[in-house]
Amino acid sequence: MDPATTGVPRRLVASLAITQTVSYGVLYYSFSALLDPMSRDLGISTATAAGALTTAVLVSGLMSVPVGRWLDARGGHALMTTGSLVGVAGILGWSQVHTVAQLYGVFVVIGAASAMVLYGPACAVVIAVTAPASRTKALLGITLVAGFASSIFIPLTGHLIGVYGWRKTLLILAGVLALITVPLHATAVRRTAPRHHLAARTHQAASPGRVLRDPGFWLLAAAFVLRSAALAVIAIHLVLYLTTLGHPPALAATLAGLLGLLSVTGRVVTTLSLRWLPMATIAAAILVIQGAAISVLPFAGRHVAGAIVCLVLFGLGFGVASIATPAILLDRYGSTGYATIAGTLATPVLIAKACAPLGGAILAETIGYRPLILAVAGACVTAGIFLALTRRLQTPTPIGQRVASSAAELPG
Repeated sequence: MDPATTGVPRRLVASLAITQTVSYGVLYYSFSALLDPMSRDLGISTATAAGALTTAVLVSGLMSVPVGRWLDARGGHALMTTGSLVGVAGILGWSQVHTVAQLYGVFVVIGAASAMVLYGPACAVVIAVTAPASRTKALLGITLVAGFASSIFIPLTGHLIGVYGWRKTLLILAGVLALITVPLHATAVRRTAPRHHLAARTHQAASPGRVLRDPGFWLLAAAFVLRSAALAVIAIHLVLYLTTLGHPPALAATLAGLLGLLSVTGRVVTTLSLRWLPMATIAAAILVIQGAAISVLPFAGRHVAGAIVCLVLFGLGFGVASIATPAILLDRYGSTGYATIAGTLATPVLIAKACAPLGGAILAETIGYRPLILAVAGACVTAGIFLALTRRLQTPTPIGQRVASSAAELPG
């Protein structure tokens, strides 16, 4: 497929929308429902059990660059199909664990599968075979559907646990993952490899060293690391913080649920705003709004109405990175070598996502939750400023333009 002429590959987009929803639901979001019954059965603390998910995120981050290189060189067919099979094996192994070492071992496998099948590879595959003018529309289609993964799989997992117990629930989820994602990745992601005569140039042009020499990349990385850390802290600690403000646990959980629902709305608003503003400017504004909104929560959050307003404004930016990151990278560097560049950025972002909740817990114990929430606000605002500043730095000639120019000089 030639990205210059393909438009929106509807079958591919529809298939990846389904596989992303199921993969995120099984490999990531189901963990929150399984955490308590699994911890009690294994006789370990929830903190120890939660460390397994942290391990998976760290493994996924460390694999981002090699996965990106594979995608740029060979496409996503074999990678994503194999990743689905690895994910099924990881979930099956999870259902059989009896010790902490076994639990952490299977989450290394789950982290590897996540690196091979979640948003990073899916975005790279779509970008490789979609016309430039249609890429944002295609990515929005995938992320809109996948944005409901938590809304579907957290309650579904909870219901299954109540009926079958946590081990049989994992067997069922492994079956869902196998029956849906493996055949779709095996059939719908075929013929997504780059053209062979550009592969060598792509590999050289997309090297992390070249990208790391761009000052703008460091600003982008700092912005997304700060954002990732801030949102990870809120995702893990929000319910507990709302209870410290005086809200009953059930109401606190309901209020926190606004973040997931509004993340889909935020993606739509972001995409519609592209008619008037560049993505970096939109994302910067949203991050500043998030920071302002969450900074008010310690003061207005004791009242239900105040908490709702703060969380609605904060939640609008909760899922924006899935749209903003590809768009900003494409705008700055072009499409050739995109997966390697995105993987280079994803490595520190995922490490921040993995480590921030523990860091937040330590800060909350030492300085209290109000300073922690204000630190999150400061991180969001700083991230927005960094994104805005990238617009002022000279944009390198996109890799895709350089390689296309070189390809035009090839004989034949």
